[in-house]
Amino acid sequence: MSRVPLLDTTTAPVDSRALLQQIHQTFGATPNMFKAVANSPAALGSMWGSFGALGGGSIPAKLGEQIAVAVADRNRCEYCLAAHTALGRNAGATLEEMASAQAGHSDDAKTAAALEFALKLVDHRGQLGNTDVARLHAVGFSDGEIVEILAHVALNLFTNYVNVAFAVPVDFPAVKLRAAA
Repeated sequence: MSRVPLLDTTTAPVDSRALLQQIHQTFGATPNMFKAVANSPAALGSMWGSFGALGGGSIPAKLGEQIAVAVADRNRCEYCLAAHTALGRNAGATLEEMASAQAGHSDDAKTAAALEFALKLVDHRGQLGNTDVARLHAVGFSDGEIVEILAHVALNLFTNYVNVAFAVPVDFPAVKLRAAA
């Protein structure tokens, strides 16, 4: 059971209702995560705006979803792991690619470098060195793409924390977390 109420367009604060309608139209349903965040119109606007902005960025959707499952697994967020595995499949990733990304790996050198960078951001709380950014440049990422990778990580930390801290019920097909390290 969620630690905060899961709201809909009839129970949410007035300023959350239009965003909940947009979210419902986008997904064909309103995922529980957004129902939980709807308790704060400001938080819902921030989260939904970030998804929209990054969805229109230069990082391909498939890579964004691969980053999301790697971060979700690291943070033990079953909700985000399930949701982003499904979204990754919709973005053209195979089940094998998503499972590999969940472990922080990829057969594609560019994707592997992005996942390594994303997980280092999480593990070291953003404390990186010059070589970490240089590795991304070496595989062909631009400065703008590197900033977007960081933005994807930051958004996923937000969503992971929402779902874990508030025990939001998973409403996507379940995906098993990797064994704890």
